[in-house]
Amino acid sequence: MKISSFWTKVGNKVFLGLKIVYTTTKKIKIIQQMLKTVQSQQKSYADQRRRALEYDTGDHVFIRILKRLDPIAYQIALLLGIEQMHNVFHVSMLRGYLQDPFHVIDYHQIALDDNMKYEEKPIHIINWQVKQLKNREIPMVKVE
Repeated sequence: MKISSFWTKVGNKVFLGLKIVYTTTKKIKIIQQMLKTVQSQQKSYADQRRRALEYDTGDHVFIRILKRLDPIAYQIALLLGIEQMHNVFHVSMLRGYLQDPFHVIDYHQIALDDNMKYEEKPIHIINWQVKQLKNREIPMVKVE
C-alpha cells in the first residue's frame, strides 16, 4: 500500500512522511532556540541602558507635571498657545529639569501653525568654526 506520492520532473516518488516531519520539527526547534538567544541578548542590552524614571506631581520636567496617570504616563501642564495639544506623555519623552531662576524662555515667540508645527529661528550665533576633512571644509555654526 502506498501512503502518499507526488510528481517531480523525473517521475513518481514516495513521500517519506515521518522523516520529513522529524527533520522539520528539529529545524524549527533550532530556530526557536536561536530566536530565544537573540531576544535574550537584545533584552539584556536594552536593560543595561534603561533608566527607571519616576516623577511626582509638581515635579518639573522643563514644564510641570499635573498628574501621574500610570507608571509610564504623565499629564503635564502645557503652555499658553499650545494647550490644544495632547497633554499626556510617555515617561521616555520626559527629562528631569533642575529649576534655575535665570533660565527664562519667552514662550510668546513660539508660533504654531494649524498642524501644530513651528519654525525654529536662530536668535544669535554662539560659536563658528570650520571642520577640515581630507578634501573639503565644512562650516559649522552653533546658534541660540
